[in-house]
Amino acid sequence: MRIEGQSAIITGAGSGMGAACARRLAAAGVKVALLDANAETVADVAREVGGMGLHCDIRDAAQTEGAIDRAFEKHGPARICINCAGVVAAERIVKRDGPASLDAFRDVIDINLIGTFNVMRLCATQMSTLEPVDEGGERGVMITTASIAAFDGQIGQAAYSASKAGIVGMTLPLARDLAKFGIRVMTIAPGLMDTPMLAGLPDKARESLAASVPFPKRFGQAEEFADLAIHIVENAMLNGGVIRLDGALRMPPS
Repeated sequence: MRIEGQSAIITGAGSGMGAACARRLAAAGVKVALLDANAETVADVAREVGGMGLHCDIRDAAQTEGAIDRAFEKHGPARICINCAGVVAAERIVKRDGPASLDAFRDVIDINLIGTFNVMRLCATQMSTLEPVDEGGERGVMITTASIAAFDGQIGQAAYSASKAGIVGMTLPLARDLAKFGIRVMTIAPGLMDTPMLAGLPDKARESLAASVPFPKRFGQAEEFADLAIHIVENAMLNGGVIRLDGALRMPPS
């Protein structure tokens, strides 16, 4: 798909990989609608890229539908949907003071997995009504964000790993489900990325983590995620798969 002139919905666009995608797409001539639970940061990025910033909790069906409808009114229907919204949580199933919090586990699943599906179902419904962009019948592309924790989660990552494994698990069935509409679905599974999630770690911890990546021995950059997302949009044969963006990293148990 040629991206210039298209419209895009990007979640988690107030920082990190979502913001990087917004910048790359806007620079390529895409009309971008940025969704994020942080109203201040998403407004800042939207002003920077000339996009539309929308405060949105993707767990809320009505709020999310309203945000996507507002983006439709301003930019027209989105043919590109990139899901970067997510949270990280760490908690062992048995703690010193008792069992893990069920509410904390549920929150991670609600945001990372159910929230992603919520956005996808709404965007896919809009995309399915559009005219194809080419003779092959393509109407749109949806990209989700998993993690290498979906495959080799560490101690204490049960909730996070489960949420990201769920995203991996629904990639192929959603691609098959939407094939009749000419809508592709792909997932990117990043490794250690230099985003706000890791920014708060002490310098020694960051250096140790970066050194654990086989090559290149550094954190991935949000811009590298965005570059891959754009390639996925432009490459029509990428569908129903998961691409690891991790420098060959395989996480140890802890």
